[in-house]
Amino acid sequence: MDLDMAQVRAFVRAAEELHFGRAAGTLGLSQQALSKRIARLESLLGTVLFRRGGQAVDLTEAGRRFLAPARQALAAAESAVAAAVGADRPLRVDVWGHLYAPMRTLAGVTARAGDLVLGHGRDLPSVTAALLRGDIDAAFGRVHPPLPTGLAHRLVRLEPVDAVLGAGHPLAAEPAVRPEQLRGGVLWAPGTLDRLDFLHRFARRFAIPTTATTVNLGLAPFLAEVVADPRRFSLLPADVPLPDVPGLRSVPLVEPTPLYAWSLLWRTGSGHPGLDTLTTALAAQAGPSRWLEYDPARDWLPEPPANAHPRRAG
Repeated sequence: MDLDMAQVRAFVRAAEELHFGRAAGTLGLSQQALSKRIARLESLLGTVLFRRGGQAVDLTEAGRRFLAPARQALAAAESAVAAAVGADRPLRVDVWGHLYAPMRTLAGVTARAGDLVLGHGRDLPSVTAALLRGDIDAAFGRVHPPLPTGLAHRLVRLEPVDAVLGAGHPLAAEPAVRPEQLRGGVLWAPGTLDRLDFLHRFARRFAIPTTATTVNLGLAPFLAEVVADPRRFSLLPADVPLPDVPGLRSVPLVEPTPLYAWSLLWRTGSGHPGLDTLTTALAAQAGPSRWLEYDPARDWLPEPPANAHPRRAG
């Protein structure tokens, strides 16, 4: 009996999620495609692996027996591929959050990070699906829960966020503003807030009542739209190089200062040696650059950081 590893992977993801829709999403499949793979596997094995009832599914006794060796089979298949390709294969890293320029952080460590191949993912769900499929080895961007089973992440940088607005905005001349002072404006976002977790949480935390969205055509067109209306503002990490947009202002946010959290994300059990090299390079840069400093009395994060350091004075 020859097992189809795509079918086995579909079974394992569905067994971990106990929801065909969520499992399909993590694999970048339609729910119908995932269901067909599992049905073919059940036909090959001659036994039912799931009890199906509406949206809910549960493992049968045969499914529970099959799960552990199925995981072992997937791990063995991945090890076989890695052995054939060799340890010298570059580490494939996708980034997301293009408006916030994630490449700035990676660019500072590439000399010590080994051989990397950098690509772009559309958003966190698409990147996690690529990781779980094995299309990439690691990813870099802002991680927020819930993450699918089988992934791990590490915080590598906390970056202060500024308000960006036009010269005609009532707060444009202020040396710094508090987030609550922005409540009278319009939070301008490069996409729907349900896909932009940080902006969504900021608006909810600081009671920003009015938001509006546009199409993300890049940083310069986006900021030109912000400047075009004196009510609009948006948020950008303070270190992002701003394009030459007439009338654009960047104002620090204080009391509290929002921090944008950059993390490295990978599939658990990944054996690529470049992952340790990249993690070490990021950690080495974080110390002298003070990337992981956080003061809960002065800063705001949607999720408390697990490996941040107290902010130093000065």
